Amino acid sequence: QVQLVESGGGLVQPGGSLRLSCAASGSIFSISAMRWYCQAPGKERELVAVITSGGSTNYADSVKGRFTISRDNAKNTVYLQMNSLKPEDTAVYYCNADIRSRVVPGYHDYWGQGTQVTVSS
Repeated sequence: QVQLVESGGGLVQPGGSLRLSCAASGSIFSISAMRWYCQAPGKERELVAVITSGGSTNYADSVKGRFTISRDNAKNTVYLQMNSLKPEDTAVYYCNADIRSRVVPGYHDYWGQGTQVTVSS
C-alpha cells in the first residue's frame, strides 16, 4: 500500500504565505515526478507545479515567482511554498506522484486526499 498525505493548508490573508507538505508512505521503491494540483469550486483540477526526481521544476503561469516546489527524497516528501497569496489561489490543493512500489511492477499514479487553502481577509 502506498499513500500520500498532505498537510499545511488553512486560512490566510491576501499577501500571506503557507507551506504545504505531502508525505508518501508505504512500500515504496522509488518516486519519479511529484506534482501539486489545485481545484477551485466549480472549476476543473489544474496543475500548479511539478518537480522531477532530478529536481527540475515547472510552474503554471499564474503562480510563477510566487510559489516554489521542492522535495526531500530521503523523506519521500514534496513541498509547496506559497507566497504573496491571492484570493484567486483559494482551492483544494492535491499532491500527486508517480511511484513504483515494492509490490506492484512499474510506476503508478497516486493522489493525496487534498488540503484546503483559503485566502481571504
